[in-house]
Amino acid sequence: MRTLFAPLAAIVLFLFSSSGFAHHGWAWTTGGNIELTGVITSVRLGNPHGRLEVDVEGETWTVEVGQPWRNERAGLKDGDLAEGVEIRAIGEPAADGTQKHMKVERLFLGEREYVLYPDRD
Repeated sequence: MRTLFAPLAAIVLFLFSSSGFAHHGWAWTTGGNIELTGVITSVRLGNPHGRLEVDVEGETWTVEVGQPWRNERAGLKDGDLAEGVEIRAIGEPAADGTQKHMKVERLFLGEREYVLYPDRD
């Protein structure tokens, strides 16, 4: 029984951790960019990444921004991403077309551009 426990535990840990890695990377996105413009209705910033709910022409989109250090490095300050603020976001949508979900590469507040992922186009 003891010799069976370790391999079984390793398999279970792998299955749960691999789904988490897939979500927090880019594997769940299409690989192509879209652009959205809308008004922030809800904000949750923090680790592992920030999430905004954005009203885009009457539809609610979940818009993932970076981790706190990434947002700061891009030049975003506390309070920039707040309810009622209009944003324009360029990034990759979910590969599952039924989800209104995207991961931001570049974000615009007014005319100011914030590049969250400079190595991605």
